[in-house]
Amino acid sequence: MDIMSFDPKAMLGTMNTLGTSDHASVVSITLFVTLLCACIVIGHLLEENRWMNESITALIIGVATGVIILLISSGTNSHLLVFNEDLFFIYLLPPIIFNAGFQVKKKQFFRNFMTIVMFGVLGTLISFVIISLGAIAILGKMDIGLAIGDYIAIGAIFAATDSVCTLQVLNQDETPLLYSLVFGEGVVNDATSVVLFNAVQNFDLSNINTSIVLQLVGTFFYLFISSTALGVGTGLLSAYIIKKLYFGRHSTDREVAIMMLMAYLSYMLAELANLSGILTVFFCGIVMSHYTWHNVTENSRITTKHTFATLSFVAEIFIFLYVGMDALDIEKWRFVSDRPKTSISVSAALLGLVLVGRAAFVFPLSFLSNLTKKIPHEKISFKEQITIWWSGLMRGAVSMALAYNQFTRSGHTTERGNAIMITSTITVVLFSTVVFGLITKPLVRFLLPSSEELNRMVSADPLTPNSFTVPLLGECQDSVAELFSGNGQVSEGGQGIGRPSSLRMLLTRPTRTVHYYWRKFDNAFMRPVFGGRGFVPYIPGSPTEQSMHLPGEAKN
Repeated sequence: MDIMSFDPKAMLGTMNTLGTSDHASVVSITLFVTLLCACIVIGHLLEENRWMNESITALIIGVATGVIILLISSGTNSHLLVFNEDLFFIYLLPPIIFNAGFQVKKKQFFRNFMTIVMFGVLGTLISFVIISLGAIAILGKMDIGLAIGDYIAIGAIFAATDSVCTLQVLNQDETPLLYSLVFGEGVVNDATSVVLFNAVQNFDLSNINTSIVLQLVGTFFYLFISSTALGVGTGLLSAYIIKKLYFGRHSTDREVAIMMLMAYLSYMLAELANLSGILTVFFCGIVMSHYTWHNVTENSRITTKHTFATLSFVAEIFIFLYVGMDALDIEKWRFVSDRPKTSISVSAALLGLVLVGRAAFVFPLSFLSNLTKKIPHEKISFKEQITIWWSGLMRGAVSMALAYNQFTRSGHTTERGNAIMITSTITVVLFSTVVFGLITKPLVRFLLPSSEELNRMVSADPLTPNSFTVPLLGECQDSVAELFSGNGQVSEGGQGIGRPSSLRMLLTRPTRTVHYYWRKFDNAFMRPVFGGRGFVPYIPGSPTEQSMHLPGEAKN
């Protein structure tokens, strides 16, 4: 029978084809890993350079590699791997966002939490509205051939700042307030932009009315709150499991494995439930650093801290190298080759909208934030506002991934309008990251105080570690006097000030009041159940380090 016939030549041909395909993949991956190593080495050599950082270095190496491949392939190809938004969202982004939450100095982050939420949520919404309306008004006249839903999606795509590149520019020990605001806003901004993008995808925006707008707002807040709750819940579950089972008495490998897997599980559960994985894994990282990390052995603490940081670092370099190589994809540029002026005009219009959209919320919201601050050094100065505005102008891999999701199918596009938007997004990402990124370091040094003055400011603030020798996950306890004395210091002679009434505390020091009552609740209810510093039982004969003590037990 024909069905049972065996053709050796056909099978041999298939095997040769598979072998060739596998060999090509091995070659591509080998070259890509070599480029990653080159980026790390060159980034190390340029560590002290006032202009360059590793993100820009990876982008430039990626573009240069794309040019070489383009020349070798006679203009038919420019990259080793095809950009896939699933690769970005499922494998590369989670370790970056989790590590951001895991390594964050929580005291600075939550001390400025209301300002961060204002910038990251309300600011992103303002930027989203301005960019969307601007895209409808400006790009709609260029006859690109996009639908109304595409223009609104553009608002979400370009409202996403590049927190990865921004964090490499600033230093959290030299400028703790500025770093805290830009870092916090960057992470919350990315999550908000993705939530907005997903919300836009779920509605038919061809006929917008009040009902659809209200549903959009409701969906946004549902996704935001649900994602946060899932991240917190997964983090607490990991802390409870490790505290009760105490894997470290037998194997530190199991502790490290369960932490890594549950961190990734939080992200995948969010994606499975159509929530925001970014927000979920970020808050999971914060909760794990507050509870879970203190429940494991000393060896596991060191291992997890450096493992998460290394995975995040490699993923960041991978993304920028990948974006740089994909920038010269000949398939997309071929569609716009006959209309270069249109592509340039679209890119310029998008850059202008990004500039205006960010300025529209940074300065007004900074003014509102300053109205609630009584202490001068807690207010955001005008120079710091300019720095925040400028450092958040960079667009990166999140914008690229969202653009590919909206305007391509499996990394390819066959429509002129979609190709124009992809090439314009690439142009905006490259220009903003390289040009704005190069200027950011000198701008920060010009606008902000000198390093000596910054060090004095940092040393004077007991809530801010003043060197890298202080653990990133350190969280010393504040006394009542430190929280409510106004400058964070205990009064002369070591006498603490009297604690004011609860209402007066809330009106005069809202952030510190919340911090005070949260600490009381945390010590009384949360830490006894989920563990954390001072609440991890010491088990004789276990690998628990000797520094672990029960509450109230004297330390050596």
